[in-house]
Amino acid sequence: MRFIRVSARRSRRHHAAKPANLQHYLIRIVTRPGRPLHYALPSYPIAMPSAPLELDGSIWLRAGAQTWGGKSRIDLLAQIAATGSISAAARAVGMSYKGAWDAIDTMNNLAGEPLVLRATGGRGGGGARLTERAHKLVATFRALEAEHRRVMAHLAQAGLDAAGDLNLMRRIMLKTSARNKLLGTVSAIRAGAVNDEICLRLAGGQHIVATITRESTAELALDVGAQAIALIKAPSVLIALPGDGVRLSASNQLSGKVAEVRAGAVNSEVILELDGGGTIVAIVTQDSARALGLAPGVPALAAFNASSVILGVLA
Repeated sequence: MRFIRVSARRSRRHHAAKPANLQHYLIRIVTRPGRPLHYALPSYPIAMPSAPLELDGSIWLRAGAQTWGGKSRIDLLAQIAATGSISAAARAVGMSYKGAWDAIDTMNNLAGEPLVLRATGGRGGGGARLTERAHKLVATFRALEAEHRRVMAHLAQAGLDAAGDLNLMRRIMLKTSARNKLLGTVSAIRAGAVNDEICLRLAGGQHIVATITRESTAELALDVGAQAIALIKAPSVLIALPGDGVRLSASNQLSGKVAEVRAGAVNSEVILELDGGGTIVAIVTQDSARALGLAPGVPALAAFNASSVILGVLA
């Protein structure tokens, strides 16, 4: 059993600091002695969250090409209404006194009319009050915030699974030298003295059997219910026609229909659409493809040995 550590390569052209939550992760690949190692490299790293991901968003107001701002400026207006003081309002929302004045000037200019009426000097940095237009703006923004929260909650209740989507993206971006990558769930483990037989159930209901060492089973933390990716090189897949007389020694026989035959100079690439979903690719000679009458829509079996299956997990 071998495994490789994969980390992001940072381009020499970019010197931005690595995000704090970006971690190295392992893509562990099982292989057998004497067989080549299949490298698994992500196309780019995924930042792994330390806590469950939640859907979030914010509201910003714009006037043409100019940005009014968002919640912080509306909060400033609300605090001015509550305290009657620009300095007190600035402290409440975490702004500097000058920053609060600059924000007020910007909002007044973009509104085309005063939103805040102020008097410089005096106790607390000067008094201030909102105009009727500003009160309406604050009320409108609060209503938008409430509606925004309702929409976010509705999307979450509809089944948004950000963590699941993240794992899906990691699987999609997995690159290996093996043409076939099939995701499955461990349905059974038959332990042996040296090797274990791992049975994966595919999404469509068909099964794949892989033979790996007991050490590899432990290293990959495989157990019933765990997800794993089966990697099968296309030349290891045999194509046969189903029928009562078909007898094959291969442990794995997946049924489906030919989706496409791509002829090459010597060999043909046969893409089989599996029953229940998914595809598997095989490389056969052109003579074999003609002899079997392989063409789109023809029922066929994809057969391969358990020893031809490499198992990998995303760690």
